[in-house]
Amino acid sequence: MKAYPLSLTLPLATHIFGGHNIREKLGKAGLPDGRIAETWEVSDVDGMIATVKNGELAGQTLRELTERYPDHLVAPGWRGPHFPLLTKFIDGNGMLPVHLHANDEAAARLEGQPNGKTEAWHILWAAEGATCLLGVKPGVDRATLRSALLDGDYDAVMYRYPVRAGDTFYVPGGMLHSFGPDTLIYEIEQTSNIQQHAMPWNMEDGSRLARATQEKNIDALLDELRPALVSLPYPGLLREETPACRRVMCCAGPYFALERWRIASEYAYTFGSVRLVSNIGEPCELEANGERYPLGRAESLLLPAALKQVTFHGPGEVLVGYVPDLENDVRAPLRAQGCDDQTIRLLGDVWDERR
Repeated sequence: MKAYPLSLTLPLATHIFGGHNIREKLGKAGLPDGRIAETWEVSDVDGMIATVKNGELAGQTLRELTERYPDHLVAPGWRGPHFPLLTKFIDGNGMLPVHLHANDEAAARLEGQPNGKTEAWHILWAAEGATCLLGVKPGVDRATLRSALLDGDYDAVMYRYPVRAGDTFYVPGGMLHSFGPDTLIYEIEQTSNIQQHAMPWNMEDGSRLARATQEKNIDALLDELRPALVSLPYPGLLREETPACRRVMCCAGPYFALERWRIASEYAYTFGSVRLVSNIGEPCELEANGERYPLGRAESLLLPAALKQVTFHGPGEVLVGYVPDLENDVRAPLRAQGCDDQTIRLLGDVWDERR
């Protein structure tokens, strides 16, 4: 496999909660007219698998590359049924459904899937007063929660938090959640599209569900719920600061880490596993093997593991996602910046490597 920055096709979701913020606030070009809820920046999900657009690998799918070249694409020694990460821009112009995604254990046991779906939201824009629902309040039993979900009385049983640009929410599999309206996020997650939701309407078009169907959906949701989970908005931790680049660790766990970089000038970056780069600022460029690759507003590139090094040419601001070596990529650099272990834990479940 020839290693170079890969530009991918863009699967889209037009769910009822979407709007025009990905185009209007992020400046993403090339989107069709009409409502856009999600742009799947890097995806190996069945039915939404991206294809390479540029260079010698053009026309090959991310699934094909993952199966043929796992060591070169993802990391030396890595094996899996599909590419491990999914990233999206999501426009919560309206309220997303109150829903959850199974964790690994429940996904295998109840959904027949190879993995669950832990995710994180990095807030790019939120209107004044915007909030999210995240987690179940203590002491709420199954019957009470079921009744509240059926009645749409979410605040009676769920925590509500303010949503502000720059914060990140780490959302483990099994955690009940929703956000919107008036919220725009970047999401990184395990590669999966499983979910159970509690709403009386279809996410695709807003059509009403029969009461019996909603009850069945909520019962399935409750079977996958992990009610003790708690998560809070987090501003991130400084990982590195040089004259060329300021790197903030937004979140980290066994499945993914996400950093936000503010690039001032030329910045050389070395890595040993795949990196996903999404631009959230002005257009900039990456250089690899002597060639320049443009990165426009709200565009993304996949950097294969075998590429090993790129140079960013700023100024610019990007999000960088990857599957971390938790000690070397997360803990050690943050300790070097003066962070204690308890502070590092707040990034996510960085200590639970058994999941």
